[in-house]
This record gives sequence, C-alpha cells and structure tokens, in this order.
Amino acid sequence: MAYEQLAKDILAGVGGKENINSVVHCTTRLRFKLKDEKKADDDALKANDGVVTVVKAGGQYQVVIGTHVDKVYDTLLAQGNLAGGGQVDDDYEDTSDMSLTDRFIDLISGIFTPFLGALAAAGMIKGLTSAAASLGWLSQTSGTYQILYAIGDSFFYFLPIIIAVTAAKKFNLDQFVALGIAASMVYPNIVAINDSKNVLMTLFKGTFVESNIHVTFLKIPVIMMNYSSTVIPIILAVWFASHVQKLAKKIIPEMVQLFLVPFFTLIITVPITFLVIGPVASWASDALSALFQGIFNFSPILAALLMGGFWQVFVMFGVHWGFVAVFYTELASQGFDQILLLSVSVCFAQIGVVLGIMLQTKDPKTKALAIPAFISGIFGVTEPAIYGITLPRKKSFALSCIAGAIGAVCFALGNVKAYSMAGMGIFAFPMVIGKNGVDATLYWTFASIVVSFIAGLLLQLILGKSAVDPEGEVAKGKAAAVAQAASEAADINEHAVKVQQAQNTYNQATKLVSPLAGQVLALSDVKDEVFSSGAMGQGLAIEPSEGTLYAPADGHVALVFPTGHAIGLNTTAGAEVLIHIGMDTVNLEGKGFETLVEKGQEVKTGDPLVKFDLEAIKAAGYEVTTPVIITNSKNYHQVKALATGQVTVGQALLDLE
Repeated sequence: MAYEQLAKDILAGVGGKENINSVVHCTTRLRFKLKDEKKADDDALKANDGVVTVVKAGGQYQVVIGTHVDKVYDTLLAQGNLAGGGQVDDDYEDTSDMSLTDRFIDLISGIFTPFLGALAAAGMIKGLTSAAASLGWLSQTSGTYQILYAIGDSFFYFLPIIIAVTAAKKFNLDQFVALGIAASMVYPNIVAINDSKNVLMTLFKGTFVESNIHVTFLKIPVIMMNYSSTVIPIILAVWFASHVQKLAKKIIPEMVQLFLVPFFTLIITVPITFLVIGPVASWASDALSALFQGIFNFSPILAALLMGGFWQVFVMFGVHWGFVAVFYTELASQGFDQILLLSVSVCFAQIGVVLGIMLQTKDPKTKALAIPAFISGIFGVTEPAIYGITLPRKKSFALSCIAGAIGAVCFALGNVKAYSMAGMGIFAFPMVIGKNGVDATLYWTFASIVVSFIAGLLLQLILGKSAVDPEGEVAKGKAAAVAQAASEAADINEHAVKVQQAQNTYNQATKLVSPLAGQVLALSDVKDEVFSSGAMGQGLAIEPSEGTLYAPADGHVALVFPTGHAIGLNTTAGAEVLIHIGMDTVNLEGKGFETLVEKGQEVKTGDPLVKFDLEAIKAAGYEVTTPVIITNSKNYHQVKALATGQVTVGQALLDLE
C-alpha cells in the first residue's frame, strides 16, 4: 500500500493535525482523540480504499485500517510531524510513561536535532581551517583564514542563540523572548565585563574567598561568566522563562499580553540568569574539576576511566569547561597537564562508533548525517556525532563512552603529558611535543588514539547492532521476521497462486475447528459494525464459556497484539484468521489476558494460544463475544459455518471452499 498517501488522507479526514489531541492504535484501528469530531469527514474516510470503516465509541474516533495498522500509524506520525504517542497539544504533552533517561534524551535530542546539519557543516569548516593553518597553508593573520574561521567558529560562539530557538519550542516559550535572553548572555559589553579584573574578597566560614564580581545589579553582586559557546545555562534560562511566561499569562489581562508578557519574562529571567543560573552552572563545573584532580592524584588509571568514560556526558552538560580552567592552572604551575589530555581519546572512540553505525545502517538519512559527523569528529568537534548519531541510540552512546575510557587508560599508562593547548582530535598531537622534541609520549598518544578508534568500531559492530534499528531494540530473530514480512508483502497475484497451490495440495476444502467452547453466533449479531458488516472478512462469533483460546488449525502465529486481546494466524492451508476476544477489550491494556505464544511461532491444531479471565472482563463492563474472522475471505468461494448452538473446543466450525 501507499502508506504515505493513505496517512495524508486520514490526517485530512480527521480535521488536520490541529484537530488531534492524541492518537494510538490497537489491532486494526487508529484510535483518535479529537478536539472536535464534527470537523472529521466520515464519508471521505469511509470512501478511501485504504480505510475499512469509521467507528465512534468510548470517546474515540476510530478509523479501521486492518492488520497493517501499525505501518499506517508510524507513517501518520511522520506525515503529521506528531510527537511520540501522537501527541499534538503543547499543553497536553504527556511523558509520564517515559523513564527518566528517556525523558532526558528526548529533551536533549529535541533541542539539538533541528540544527545538526548546520552544526556538522560548521564543525567541518572550523576543523579544516585549523588544519590548514597548522600545516602552514594559511596564515592566521590572513583575511582568508579570518573569514573561513569565522564561518566555522561563529556557530559555536553564538551557540546559546541557536539553542534558544529550539529550546523555546521544546519548553513552549515565545522564541523571540528566548532569543532576547540568549543575546543578552553573549552581548559584547557583557563579554567585555567578564574580561575585567575586578575582584571582591568575601569572608566565608572564616576564610577569604575570591569571586569575580565585576558589576552589581540593584546593588546585588553579579558573578559574571563568559556564556559564549555554552549549552546548559541557556537551556536552564529558557526553561525558567517558560514558567515565568506561563505565570504572566495567567496574571496579565489579555488585551495587554502582547507586550507585557515578554516585558516581564525578560526583565525577570535575564537578571536571574546572570545572578543565579549562570554562576551555579559554572560552580558545578569547577567542583567537578576539583574532584577529578583529587582522583587523578590518587589513581591515574581510575581518573582515566572516569575522564574517558564520562567526558561526553560532561560536554552535554557544558561542565567540561571547568577542566579547561584546570588545564591552564596546571600548565602555569608545573609546565604540563595530564587531566584534560585524557579526553582526547573520546573523539576517536566516538567516530569509531559512528563508522560502525555507517557500516550497519541502511537508512540514507543516517548515512548522510554520519559522514560529516565523522569528519568533524576527526578534528575534535564531536557534538554532531553525539547529538545526531550516538545519543539517540542509547546503546551506541554507552559503547562510545566505554571505548573512550579504554583509550584514556592508554594515556595514563604512558604517563603522557600535554605541554600546550593545540586543540582536540588530530590537533592533539602538538600538545604532547615539549621543549625536548618528539619522544615516547607522541607514540603513546598515537597508540591511544588508534586503540580508542578500534575499540569504538569493534564494540559497535559486535554489540551495537540493535541500536541502529530505527524502531529500537532488534528482537531476537529479526532477520527471519523481516524476511517473512517481505514474503507476506508480495503482490496479490503471487499470494493468490500460493493459496491455490496449498488448496490443490490438500485437494479438499480448508476446515477450521472451534478455538473456544461456547455459543456460536452469526457475525451479524456482533455489536460492532466493523465485524458485523463483514468488512474485515467472513466468519462467525462465539460467546465463550471458558477462558482459553486454542489454535483452530495448523499454521504459524502472524500477529500477537501486546495486550493479548487479539491474535492472528496464517494456517498451513493458506487461511488468514483473526480472532478478537471481546469488544473494545484493548482498553483493558492487557489486564485479564495471558498470551501463551509469540509472533512467528509454529502451532498445531488445539495448541493453547491465550488465557483470559471471563469474569474480570465482564466485571469491567466489556462483552466477551469473540469474532473468528477469515481476513482473506476473497480468496474463497464461500466461508460456510459447520456448527450452530453450543460448540466444544476442536469441533468442526468453518469450511472454506
């Protein structure tokens, strides 16, 4: 099917994205919660060849698709640019079912993903320009160098402004207010204030403490920081501003909200950012650096494992700048540093994992993004690789951290020292060349980088395959399942031939036995028009008297819905059978159901498939009438009932001719 066009038609038929509060799916239906059902076009949807029918029940607007509803659902989310779970309304976003880790990754990815292409491009330009200068091809005083470096570096220098746009969308803040906050943080006069030398001596617990107090705000001392190229301060500031804006909208009359809401949001948020948010982020960075200095003095190997393993996490939080300060302090006091150097391996561990993903993925978009991320990582710019490639695939990100730790241990074992700040990536080599020239430290550096790269590549190739799958963890036996799905998706003529061949092999009509004990009912008696109309196929229904569902024929399990209320079988003779236990029982979310088989499993006639609690389902207010549907009824001349009244498990039930 052309799922893309069908998804577009359904999106238009329900009144557009703006009319959707949420959408989920069950075995055969898209279940919408619409803001106004009157805006939906029932007739247009029912007339669509890809839609079986439309049902309105339980406060839901249900569009019946069939057993391939999951594919239509995924395409619908992509076509409508809907968030996970089909969420649309910004004030209605529900992440309660997400783990803390998933929420964090969702936040970080949502903020950084929109500008990853430009970030990767800037990183490549910055790295190539620096390389040209290092090789003597360009003079750093030339206009060519200055312009090219500005193209690459300006994106990173003004990163708070870039992030303000995407963070504002994530936190539901006016984007221009967010831009105003970020612009204040990197305003030239503010940056200049940070470069001044004013120092305030304060007495804290009997000890004088120096703080960089350059200015005051309403007589309150401001500990000014340099916020260019930072990440966490602006994200926290935008988050804080979103709450200020929300409160302002509740208090300020609507007629003057246009200018007063931004006014109060800016005049409250910006000072709080300079007074509290920025300094707290910087102090956290300094505290972390001091902690690692103590760890390194205690055990270089332990420091290497922690520094190499967690450096990318520090970069994500923006606290890595504290280590830069430690680097310059150590360089000034003893002429070398060994802490920051431990992070050099991370760049190559990261690109090793990225290369592994490039080799494993079949997604052209992932490949297109991975190539510039790999190149920029060579030159020490790993943000495109982190935010665009490995972090969304949690396992790959963890593997890159492990590989970084392995490489960092090599630096510690070689007692490698950095004598200058030359840069990251391949620009780290000049750092380890001291006044005595090239010695063993350069060779240890090269070996450590190679080990990091190979470790990242091998870990991804061996352990990271599941993270590359765009749908998440690859289930055991995924290759077989994909092959099976491809076979089932063959054209209808070929499928019809296979069915006919199966019928000729058996040289008799296909017969199904009863999968339940209970009372046989005609489909027309089922209180759901999707089944009673025969739209899903011919068959009958059973009012069960016992709570176990059995296989009606030999075959394999084609579909098992997670809630256990529905199961699909492809019989050996070619029949496609859908058994739906009860009406609207998907709403029970699996309570009262126990699935005994899994998708792809071979079954024999009479094998138990599902156990269900009849009394619990009835007590919850749901009917237990169970349709037994032949979804490929069009391949048969007739679907004939062989039983009426009471039936027992295994009794002849349907004859397919």
